[in-house]
Amino acid sequence: MVYGRHQIKMKSKKHEMTRVKSFFNEFKTFAIRGNMIDMAVGIIVGGAFTALVNSIVSNIAMPLIGIIIGVDFHALEITLPRPYGNAEPSTLGIGMFINSIITFVIVAFTVFLFVKALNRFRKKQDDEPQTQEPTDEVRLLTEIRDLLDAQKPKED
Repeated sequence: MVYGRHQIKMKSKKHEMTRVKSFFNEFKTFAIRGNMIDMAVGIIVGGAFTALVNSIVSNIAMPLIGIIIGVDFHALEITLPRPYGNAEPSTLGIGMFINSIITFVIVAFTVFLFVKALNRFRKKQDDEPQTQEPTDEVRLLTEIRDLLDAQKPKED
């Protein structure tokens, strides 16, 4: 009886190991297919693009807007009253917040344009009929079939 219970536990562990192996095989298939690599590349390129947009907004756009409006956005802050005695006053960085909003709008608009172009490209691919030239093997088999059909006696 002890042997029987031990055998049941072994089967359970064996089944569990099979499930773990199946999980890792599925993950390996997913990773090899390229989905994970595509996602990683997208994240890296997206991070680099965001850094570029941050630089353009902070170093070019906001100073030009500041000159036109007459406001230095980096120094635009609202100082809150001190809650008690010697505490340093808290500030709200309104200028940096406006900077972040402009950066977000530029990145979001660029991503929108990219996805729109990608969808248009995919739609064109789906609309085009996919006619493929038959392979040499298919042509040869078609000729053999036609020759065999021509040799058959016709039944009236």
